[in-house]
Amino acid sequence: MSAAARFGSLPRLAALISLAMLCLVESAASRTLAVIRERGSISLCAHPNSLPFASRTAEPPGFQIELGRALAQQLGVSLAVEWVLISYQIPRTDCDLVLDTIAASDAPTEFGIKLSKPYYRGGVALAVRPGSPVTSFNDLNSHIKVAVQTGSLAAMIIDQRHVPISVFGFEEDMLAALVAHEVDAAAVTPLTTGYYNLQHPDRVVTLLPPSETEKDLVWNVAVGMRRPDDALRQAIDQAIDRLSADGVIAGIYRRYGVTLQAPR
Repeated sequence: MSAAARFGSLPRLAALISLAMLCLVESAASRTLAVIRERGSISLCAHPNSLPFASRTAEPPGFQIELGRALAQQLGVSLAVEWVLISYQIPRTDCDLVLDTIAASDAPTEFGIKLSKPYYRGGVALAVRPGSPVTSFNDLNSHIKVAVQTGSLAAMIIDQRHVPISVFGFEEDMLAALVAHEVDAAAVTPLTTGYYNLQHPDRVVTLLPPSETEKDLVWNVAVGMRRPDDALRQAIDQAIDRLSADGVIAGIYRRYGVTLQAPR
C-alpha cells in the first residue's frame, strides 16, 4: 500500500477533504489571526503515516509538516498537528489548515472554507519507463496499457478514449507495475512519482509533467483554511509570498523528490 494513498491519492484526497469540510464545518467558529496568535499555535490536519505528505514518527516528517511549520513560523506561532486517518474525520477536529488543497475556481464559498493564493501547479501526469515512445497523453492508443487509480477522473477519461487500462488502488502499486512491465504508463501525481524515484534510485521512472491540454487533469494547489478572518487569510498569503520568493517551499518539496511547477 502506498503510504500517501492511505489518506487517498492527491486528487481524491483534496476532493474528499473539500467535500467533507464544506458539508460539515458550517457551524465551526471563525479562525481569527488574533485568536491564533493569542493561543500561540496554528493547527494542521494530516495523516500520521502518509509519506511524502506527512508522518507522525518519520524524520523527515513529510512536506506538509515542514511547510506547516514554515507557515506557522511566519505567523510567529508554533504548529500543532491534528492526526486524522480518513478525510471525514477532519470536520470533527480543531485544525485550521489543510495543505495541498485543489484550488478549484468553482468551489462553493458559503460554507466557510477559504483558499490561500496557490503555491504550485499540480495534477495528474503520466509516468513511463525510460526510453518510452510515450511523450504525452496524445500518444496513448489501443496498444498502450495505462495503470489508473480506481474511481479516478483520469481512469474515466483514459477509458473513454478506448485506451486499455489496468485499475489499482494505490499509486505506488501503479508505479511498481510500470517498472515490472505489466503496464506501459501510469496516470499518477508528480508528488507520488517524485518520492517513488527518490526511494528507488535503481528503478526510476520518467515523469511527463501534467499537460495543460488536459484541462480536467491539471489544477492549482493552495492552503485550505477553515473560516479564516481576513487578517489570517492575508497573513497566510503573505507568508506564501515570502516562502516562495526565498525558495523555501520549493526546497521543502525537493527534499522529497518533487519539483514544483509555478501556479497559473
